[in-house]
Amino acid sequence: MTSPSLHSVSPEFSTARLRTLMAVMFCYLFYYTGRQTFGFAIPGMMKELGLTKTQLGWCGTAMLWCYALGQAVNGQLADRFGGKRMMTMGACFSFVLNLVLSGATSLTTLMVPWAVNGMAQSMGWAPGSRILSNWWDKQHRGRVFGWYLFAAGSSSVLTYGLAALVLPLGWRWIFRLPVILLVVGAVVFWLVARERPSDSGFPDLEDEKGDSGMVVESIAGLSIWQRYRVGLTCVPFLLGCFSIGFQNLARYGLLVWVPVHLLGTDWDKGNSPMRWVAMALPLGMAIGAVSAGWMSDRVFKGRRSSAIVIFLFLAAIFAGLTSQVPRESHWSLPLLFLTGFFVYGPQSGYWALCPDLLGRRFAGTGIGIMNFCAYLFAGLGEPLIGALIEHAHTTSIAFTVIAVACAAGASLMLFVRR
Repeated sequence: MTSPSLHSVSPEFSTARLRTLMAVMFCYLFYYTGRQTFGFAIPGMMKELGLTKTQLGWCGTAMLWCYALGQAVNGQLADRFGGKRMMTMGACFSFVLNLVLSGATSLTTLMVPWAVNGMAQSMGWAPGSRILSNWWDKQHRGRVFGWYLFAAGSSSVLTYGLAALVLPLGWRWIFRLPVILLVVGAVVFWLVARERPSDSGFPDLEDEKGDSGMVVESIAGLSIWQRYRVGLTCVPFLLGCFSIGFQNLARYGLLVWVPVHLLGTDWDKGNSPMRWVAMALPLGMAIGAVSAGWMSDRVFKGRRSSAIVIFLFLAAIFAGLTSQVPRESHWSLPLLFLTGFFVYGPQSGYWALCPDLLGRRFAGTGIGIMNFCAYLFAGLGEPLIGALIEHAHTTSIAFTVIAVACAAGASLMLFVRR
């Protein structure tokens, strides 16, 4: 079996794995069109369907908790059956469910398809991460996950831009037009991506011994519980799971409530400049993701936890400053950019920790467990922020919650030395 170091100097192997990375990134570039448009639709749904912010927050929770459950299942399924088929199917299912949701007439007809859409969307991240773990070793993993997260962050930019353009047509079209690109991305991914090096005629990479202490030639003979036990008995990994829970609560608190905060009563006005100010947030997230991934490999020499702690503490500071600035202030744009940069940047470190701590063969299982925790917390945050906004009569309180969540996530990572 050829070692990873020999792979890295082979032009043919380098080209093959770069092609797979680009295919995975291209597919995920459009994945968020299926789940991050909700914030732009909230004002319209409130007016037409007579729903409150708290009720719509629970709709978001239903989607995120179903997404979390799906991650817990799909991560280990990706380890067992591969990620290519699952990622493609998830994109197609999400497209159909968004179309169904666009015809909603009540809270129930809104919540049910949006919740099921969470299950469909959960078929993307962990399976895609599993594919990348098959092609890259530990020395390159931070940067690779950084680029994968750059695609995810760019997906947020694209989704925000498309939602802002479609908004004057009405909230229903937000769930109809942008998701067409999700199908395009899935088709290209299916045709170009390869599950593992052996599918392109190269020897597969050797596994690494993670902190779980378990290395096996194949996990096909292991039970579901045995695969989960690898992650659930690794204390540093569990601390990372709780930490990313707070980080993702902050992330989705921003993605869902920043459009509501900035649009105010101008949500249905096509010339409202604040809808474009909102794009500073996902743009900061995209640049933060690739920057943090590079830093965790080059600057911190693989010490993922150090990069995560620094980024999250800075995110807490900038979120706190944003809560004190009026939405019309010229400081809103740079503060949103910096908050997004430091909130989302650490995710590349979290995902790289999974194969670092558990070994490559359990990367999908580990990422699934970690993403379950991430979205369990995120789901709690949406109705909490919605209720606090209604109680305080100001959307600025969302940034206070985000600042506290970032500080909590950073504090937990202080106990993870990796």
